Amino acid sequence: MSEAKPSAGALSDPERSGGAKGARARPASEGQTLTSNTPPTILTFGCRLNAYESEVMKEHAKATESGVETVIVNTCAVTAEAERQARQAIRKIRRERPDARIVVTGCAAQAHPETFDAMPEIDQILGNAEKMQPDIFAAPPAERIVVGDIMEVREVASHLVSGFEGRARAFVEVQQGCDHRCTFCIIPFGRGPNRSVPMGRIVEQIKELVAGGFNEVVLTGVDVTAYGADLPGKPGLGQLVRRLLAALPELPRLRLSSLDPVEVDEDLLAAIASEARLLPHFHLSVQAGDDTILKRMKRRHLRGDVITLAARIRALRPDAVLGADIIAGFPTEDEEMFQHSLDLVDEAGLTHLHVFPFSARPGTPAARMPKVKGDVVKERAARLRAKGAAAMAAFLATRIGGVESVLIEKDGKGHSAHYLPVRVAGCAAEPGTILNVRITSVDGDELVGELA
Repeated sequence: MSEAKPSAGALSDPERSGGAKGARARPASEGQTLTSNTPPTILTFGCRLNAYESEVMKEHAKATESGVETVIVNTCAVTAEAERQARQAIRKIRRERPDARIVVTGCAAQAHPETFDAMPEIDQILGNAEKMQPDIFAAPPAERIVVGDIMEVREVASHLVSGFEGRARAFVEVQQGCDHRCTFCIIPFGRGPNRSVPMGRIVEQIKELVAGGFNEVVLTGVDVTAYGADLPGKPGLGQLVRRLLAALPELPRLRLSSLDPVEVDEDLLAAIASEARLLPHFHLSVQAGDDTILKRMKRRHLRGDVITLAARIRALRPDAVLGADIIAGFPTEDEEMFQHSLDLVDEAGLTHLHVFPFSARPGTPAARMPKVKGDVVKERAARLRAKGAAAMAAFLATRIGGVESVLIEKDGKGHSAHYLPVRVAGCAAEPGTILNVRITSVDGDELVGELA
């Protein structure tokens, strides 16, 4: 589960695919004057997969000379707030660019096209499968709504992305869709069933990105730990990681997006233990720390499974740091149940906490369950965030005096292998450069260091 957050240009900064922060929506090239020769502006909400797909759409649209200023809004449906932000952004774009053609796509458009059909600001609505078609921008359909049945899609269209404009790390789609039905989640209805990209195509994509100067790649999808279940031989995510790194000795850093605890198998654990270039930051899709709530969410793990997995990962990879998504105020959650989620932060040693106040999604089973009062949900979310902030502060303090491998992203700032924000004093290195940095202090929520 990922928090929707918009960002600009080519686009999106879903490096944190989730969490408590949530930026305000704004047009992707606010303040710029576009001409008929300017490529479409893309505003991306949500996860790393959306960021990847925005790059695909941008490359498809580059070849199109429509002579019309176009703005593409790639939406997220993970929370009601995500959809609200998208609608707000669309209205703002129309006010600021009255002559632009506004195309809305993404998970919210796929799941709720009728909501966007009611907005006069929008010119066209595309589904998640339709937005990936190479000719969709060259020859726009006459229909205003072009949203097919995503549940009927059985393959992942292959796309090669040459780069990610304005970004230091690249995202590569390895998997689409989800076959599970968590009671709070609408994403399977926006993404369709699980389907995997063949390994050869993934290697080809990463080779091109590394040749283009990218030193870190993130493997992304809707349910990445389900990778390979639909492929011949059923190769899992662990096999994918090991084969990728064997085939790509020139790739310095490989990162994984969120992992479902129940799907972390022996192959993936072996890769975590043996592959130094697989970065030691692992984010778990936990959602709750109480067994009753986990069952009502229709999750497939229990709190003990998370604690056991965390211990196994640390035993295999002592430098590993763990994060988790946790929902506060799920229907029927009482104070004792919530305390179990708080306690899990310490018991599993979670550091990078992404907290979500429960957001009912119409059409999901959880939306029909007895609700927790809104003020209680907010208070519990605040306590979880404070717990996560304390865990992060304690971990940051342990890094002082050590040397971190930092991928520089912008203005001398970047992230370490553990996905800790680092500011490097006097650094003028180009984005994408990897530097060894000696950590000298902590400033708020980021590390400060100097070249080692």
